[in-house]
Amino acid sequence: MEPDIWYNGEFIDHEDAEIHVLSHVIHYGSSVFEGIRCYDTDQGSAVFRLEEHMQRLVDSAKVYRMDIPFDLDELVEAVVDTIERSGLRGCYIRPVVLRGEGPMGVNPLDNPVETFIAVWEWGEYLGEEALEKGVDVEVASWNRMAPNTFPAMAKAGGNYLNASLVKMNAIKNDKMEGIMLSTDGYVAEGSGENLFVVKNDTLYTAPTGLSILPGITRASIIALAEERGYEVEEKKIPREALYTADELFFTGTAAEVTPIRTVDDYTIGSGSRGPVTKEMQDAFFEVVEKGHDPHDWLTFVDVPTADEPEMTA
Repeated sequence: MEPDIWYNGEFIDHEDAEIHVLSHVIHYGSSVFEGIRCYDTDQGSAVFRLEEHMQRLVDSAKVYRMDIPFDLDELVEAVVDTIERSGLRGCYIRPVVLRGEGPMGVNPLDNPVETFIAVWEWGEYLGEEALEKGVDVEVASWNRMAPNTFPAMAKAGGNYLNASLVKMNAIKNDKMEGIMLSTDGYVAEGSGENLFVVKNDTLYTAPTGLSILPGITRASIIALAEERGYEVEEKKIPREALYTADELFFTGTAAEVTPIRTVDDYTIGSGSRGPVTKEMQDAFFEVVEKGHDPHDWLTFVDVPTADEPEMTA
């Protein structure tokens, strides 16, 4: 049985979570969403950076003039309740705010705003061996959008049509992922991940001004790297720097910290996970797997283990 879904303040059965074919979101992509993970840590089930994710959801909705009838605390509580109700000790979490059925046309202001939260089990986004062996990627033929076309800092459904083109082309070309360039030819990000370049023990990543999504995992890795004495620079990165990098890795809620072994069939470094990437992985998984959380990044939820009965009133 699939877990129940939180919908506008109450729980409904999974099969009842439906929208009408004339919903505005279907025709015009008018939705904002988040991707969040709950980990089955050694200390118990915990959501990684829940409040930051939900704040970004609220901010994305504000950009698109979508009035969510729940405040941040209510949305955070709704995620926790949804996980606890599901019984999943580890899961992927998808809050989505969309414009539903109403007047047809580009103007969405009179369409109702609907909020859903769903959870499901999800493994390694880029494959089971990706975290250790790395992935093969290509530089995409599709660029990121120019500034002042789409608001890149909003995690909006319509923005991901661009990402889907990149991902499909990569798969068709026997790669796992694509790296998009900015409109002026600098390295931006993957279809669903931020990117780090490692050169001479310095980490480089694209600035937000290149229409990247300012990832929450990206920010976490920057903090973890600086704590370990690495210099991290946000700067424009030319395409050829990908080929000559010592190491490359993706970051994201789904991808976590995934090394890149080839780009456009150029071998990166030794062709396997490098030492800096492994150090960043170890630091990240120390938090999300072992539950060691000096940054207060984890929100623990009460999901009983298989041999622990649920408490009843």
